[in-house]
Amino acid sequence: MNLVNLESVSHAYGPKPLLSDVSLGVEAGERIGVVGRNGGGKTTLLSVIAGAVQPDKGRVTHNRGLRVGFLSQQDTLDAGTAVREIVLGERAEHEWAGDQRVREILANLIGDLDLDARAGDLSGGERRRTALAQLLIDDHDLIMLDEPTNHLDIEAIAWLAGHLAASKSALVAVTHDRWFLDAVSSRTWEVVDGRVERYEGGYAAYVLAKAERARIAQAAEERRQNLMRKEIAWLRRGPPARTSKPKFRIEAAQALIANEPPARETVELMKFAAARLGRTVYDLEDVTLHAGGPDSGPLVLDDLTWQFGPGDRIGLIGVNGSGKSSVLRLLAGTVVPDSGRVIKGKTVRLAHLSQELAEVDPARRVLESVEEVRKYLQVGKREWTASQLLERLGFKGEAQWKVVGDLSGGERRRLQLLRLLMDDPNVLLLDEPTNDLDIETLNELEDLLDAWPGTLVLVSHDRYFLERVTDRCVALLGDGKLSLLPGGVDEYLERRAAGTALTARLGTSANATIAQAPSAAAASGGVAGTSTPDEGLSAKEERELRKELNRLERQLDKLSDQESRLHAAMADAASDYEKLGSLDAQLREINTQKDTIEAEWLEVADRLGD
Repeated sequence: MNLVNLESVSHAYGPKPLLSDVSLGVEAGERIGVVGRNGGGKTTLLSVIAGAVQPDKGRVTHNRGLRVGFLSQQDTLDAGTAVREIVLGERAEHEWAGDQRVREILANLIGDLDLDARAGDLSGGERRRTALAQLLIDDHDLIMLDEPTNHLDIEAIAWLAGHLAASKSALVAVTHDRWFLDAVSSRTWEVVDGRVERYEGGYAAYVLAKAERARIAQAAEERRQNLMRKEIAWLRRGPPARTSKPKFRIEAAQALIANEPPARETVELMKFAAARLGRTVYDLEDVTLHAGGPDSGPLVLDDLTWQFGPGDRIGLIGVNGSGKSSVLRLLAGTVVPDSGRVIKGKTVRLAHLSQELAEVDPARRVLESVEEVRKYLQVGKREWTASQLLERLGFKGEAQWKVVGDLSGGERRRLQLLRLLMDDPNVLLLDEPTNDLDIETLNELEDLLDAWPGTLVLVSHDRYFLERVTDRCVALLGDGKLSLLPGGVDEYLERRAAGTALTARLGTSANATIAQAPSAAAASGGVAGTSTPDEGLSAKEERELRKELNRLERQLDKLSDQESRLHAAMADAASDYEKLGSLDAQLREINTQKDTIEAEWLEVADRLGD
């Protein structure tokens, strides 16, 4: 049964058309994920379907008696109303307390809130969760969600995905959380250039189908370009020949020229060079840390000894308020431990992306804020200006002269990432880097981090991003320790559900722990920070070691080139699963070789003291 129909719908804000002649429908029981670039029209589409916005043109038809639940990005909660009244309405306590579904929603979304608290006293995230709980408790034929995972931790996102997947209501959800999309969606809509492109399946199926469409379109475009070149060459022949040209041939060639597609507006992140690290990155020795300062606020770390080695790619997981950001600030040096000490390697070049974005002066222009870091950057054989790099990141023309304080959240995030990466760091501390980034930008960021050789510590509620760019996960489970999670996010959710908090502590039993989850340093023959460079090298020995270092770097460059070619070949073979399997096996072999050579490089660099 069709619940909603859109017929030739168009809508614009100012001069920018967001929807152009869109016709589509939502069937009963369908679960649709909506993706697209920020500002591309996703929220507008949801608002039009829900009936919250009337389109400029076209018609929207709702089934008679349709019950629609719509979670927008801005809540309309009455500041003076209690959470209990907002979420439960006039339900008697025995009524909702005896309903397992209602109890489950309350426990997973607002279990930490006082039901008698007023909405005006809640934080933005608490208001958001309250509005979501209210929507889920009520009965709806169609649920419309605009960024439902905002302000939810990994555990709550997993619960919400399971709840929606089991619901009989139809669902249309806008989200940048690709794991969530895969978990709940049976179809994917992409809003692009005023159109709505439709794909079967969740995010993974959408990526494969889009790659195949792009391959077919590229082949068709190559044929069209060849035809265009022939037509133009024919038109440019001398005057005697031109007089005999049929009019329809000239018009056909002009149509081809007129249809020349514009340059794609891609959001790119350059692969900046990073300085190599020695063995010591961060060593924590008997560290105790409270989130609010010495002996105040929640206990985050309790007499912890831990080591972060070169090349470690660690995802830091925990519920909201567990102290993840405090750990990053500890490593960044902006907070000091209550007791114990943090040893920072001499070669560390740190970049810390915080949630607050306070590091960027809101009064400066976008271009000025980048140029104060660096005006020029050498990438390969080409020198890029700050303006050119900003353009590649989506800041075109006048957008470079915007005041930073006037930028959207996504624009500020892109700007700060560019500023950090231009400074050539070799250690990255990223606190919720995916906030307000669209999927296209997330893909570019992941591509950058894939080839980035430094140490990474990541805090993110975006499970797809977390699992995509890190090699191992550790969790803060409220016991003052860092718990290793060989099974990743799934193991974390299992431990939380079971109420267990098994920890593996580095320190006196370091060898046993590293055997469970070896760091890059352990893989190369030792524990990070425990060895020192060889002293008293002769001039000949140093020359030989430097020659070996250069040889290893050339090998790494060759393997990186092979890796790039394999990625290109895999993109071309998107629909040939047998060939993809073969290419993937080659890629894994190259990655194994790179890991081995990088370990050798670290050994030689350590002897040289580089």
